[in-house]
Amino acid sequence: MSSSLFRTKNVEQSIRDTEEPEHALKKSLSALDLTVFGVGVIIGTGIFVLTGQVAKNNAGPAVALAFVAAGVVCALAALCYAEFASTVPVAGSAYTFSYASLGELPAWIIGWDLVLEFALGTAVVAVGWSGYIRSLLDNAGWHLPAYLSGRDGAHGFGFDILAAVLVLVLTAILVLGMKLSARITSLVVAIKVAVVLVVIIAGAFFVNTDNYHPFIPPAQPVPAGGNLKAPLVQLMFGWAPANFGVMGIFTAASVVFFAFIGFDIVATAAEETRNPQRDVPRGILGSLFICTVLYVAVSVVVTGMQKYTQLSVDAPLADAFKAIGHPWYAGVISFGAAIGLTTVCLILLLGQTRVFFAMSRDGLLPRFFSRVHPRFRTPHRPTILLGVVIAIVAGFTSLSELAELVNIGTLFAFVVVAISVIILRRTRPDLPRAFRTPWVPFVPVVSVLATLWLMLNLPAETWLRFAIWMVIGFVVYFLYGRTHSRLAERGRQQTDTAPPAP
Repeated sequence: MSSSLFRTKNVEQSIRDTEEPEHALKKSLSALDLTVFGVGVIIGTGIFVLTGQVAKNNAGPAVALAFVAAGVVCALAALCYAEFASTVPVAGSAYTFSYASLGELPAWIIGWDLVLEFALGTAVVAVGWSGYIRSLLDNAGWHLPAYLSGRDGAHGFGFDILAAVLVLVLTAILVLGMKLSARITSLVVAIKVAVVLVVIIAGAFFVNTDNYHPFIPPAQPVPAGGNLKAPLVQLMFGWAPANFGVMGIFTAASVVFFAFIGFDIVATAAEETRNPQRDVPRGILGSLFICTVLYVAVSVVVTGMQKYTQLSVDAPLADAFKAIGHPWYAGVISFGAAIGLTTVCLILLLGQTRVFFAMSRDGLLPRFFSRVHPRFRTPHRPTILLGVVIAIVAGFTSLSELAELVNIGTLFAFVVVAISVIILRRTRPDLPRAFRTPWVPFVPVVSVLATLWLMLNLPAETWLRFAIWMVIGFVVYFLYGRTHSRLAERGRQQTDTAPPAP
């Protein structure tokens, strides 16, 4: 049994499976498309919200360094993702990579983790998008009924109709085809980046250098506590991360990491890329570099425009312009935030459906979901199913406390991919690698350690919820996936056709 749990699906077989007519996805994406996808999903909630929160509570003007620290952790993981995506250009991202190196059970674990990460991330961002749209409508004098905005506490009922409709519209776009999705994303990302550049360029004229002092505010240790909302590192070792000071920068980095989530989704589109060996690494590393530069520039400008102690936690960019007497800019930024969150939802949903599709094609989930649309060549069945489920979740549920599950899910995937690079280098040194992670095993090991450090800074209750989801995943695997996987069927066929022992 133990050998069956860690049976691997070799790279050659993974690529052959993508060539089966009923499972073949249309290859239509270029390096530019992938870079746009990456920028589209990374620039969203983080740059429009988290800048003010971490500057005010954790790092002061040094929030720019926190973005750099989080970006370095992501860059280490991105180097590992780039090697795998160019070597195994198959839908599924970390799930597919781990199947080729660690075995079936680890692959199931990471796939199950990614399903949670992308689904919950889509729902959370959809709810945030709905809030921005309601704000714009309110400013225009149009007010949705409370029971259609998810906030009707008086009657005990509320359905966020805007969040649900957004998810359903994006689901339809993904069913119609990746190229259409790429074109829409390109347009929206262009608008979003333009708004970010407006913040940087226009805000630079209102920077007051006195606001940068002190650049790193004096440390203020957080009192030790024993509740589940405390960081896990505090409960394990009795050490509480500091607010402000040098350690405050690293505490802030564990929070703003959420702002970088998304570059790994580029890897899920490898199978739909015309030249994945060349273009996927470019898309991953290019989008991460662009977003890191923009994040640092925005944080420097905003903390220069307004004293960090006065920054808004909910809408720091827009409110900073209001504070200096330019509300028109605030309106433009709110519009850009709403546009930006649209692409975040689209690409998170894309990543979710591709992982689900890959697991279904491997037999770990029902194969009914692995058939592609005969005309659009997209995995329409899982896209429609997941779109409807996420729309319902986004409509009925407030997910603010669960958002950190997205962080821990992504970080867990980073750990698995880094370990997989080391293992596959040893087990399959003969594989052609269009991109090679430098300084193996040093870079993957450092990536694992840095990622684990950020994970330990997440609340203990997040770890508890993550553990519960993983237990559910183990039950599903042992009741269905282990016996229905393609590798299990091939093993049974080989046993049936083997000659009898003498």
